[in-house]
Amino acid sequence: MRPVLVLRPEPGASATVGRARALGLDVIAAPLFKVEPVEWRAPDASGFGGLLRTSANALRFGGKQLESLRGLPAYAVGEATAEAAREVGFDLAATGRSDVDRLLRSIDAGLRLLHICGADRREPVDARQSITPIAVYRAEPIPDPDLSAAAGSIALIHSPRAGRRFAGLVGNRSSIAIAAISDAATDAVGPGWKSINVASEPSDEALLALAARLCNKPDPE
Repeated sequence: MRPVLVLRPEPGASATVGRARALGLDVIAAPLFKVEPVEWRAPDASGFGGLLRTSANALRFGGKQLESLRGLPAYAVGEATAEAAREVGFDLAATGRSDVDRLLRSIDAGLRLLHICGADRREPVDARQSITPIAVYRAEPIPDPDLSAAAGSIALIHSPRAGRRFAGLVGNRSSIAIAAISDAATDAVGPGWKSINVASEPSDEALLALAARLCNKPDPE
């Protein structure tokens, strides 16, 4: 069985490893980044009509200042982010199962949204809403991550930034199959891999289902 390489930072890496092992996959964690909080100040919630969430890390690392924003309805991308929001007391107005652009197209135009996010943030495309981003965490590169198991693996790419860094660190790509969580993450890795594959939806579960299918193929296409 081809090993599955988990590149996302903790605590997400451990969660993915646990799910992969439950599927019977041979999994190895090799995080490329370490997530840490940054100092931030919560604005007056009355100036916004909702809270945009695109990452569960914003909830994990946002700290006590999130409490002043709990009255805002939350708009979340992905079930993991939605569940994290529920766990800390936010009411979900909408959950997008694809990407932030589709979520924004599905909700009222003209909403003023506060986006609690990471320092590395992708701008939404043609958003009809007014969006104010505030970074509450950052992902710092881990120096010299251990990628000794990369050759012959199925590498899970959870974000475009991870895709770009993995591509920059790997020399010979020809034996590595890419399993990416989104089209944007797929685009970030570039060419030259054994195969490039994208999950049916941007969730850890869909990504691991893809990895499981690839593990059962002697020569992924």
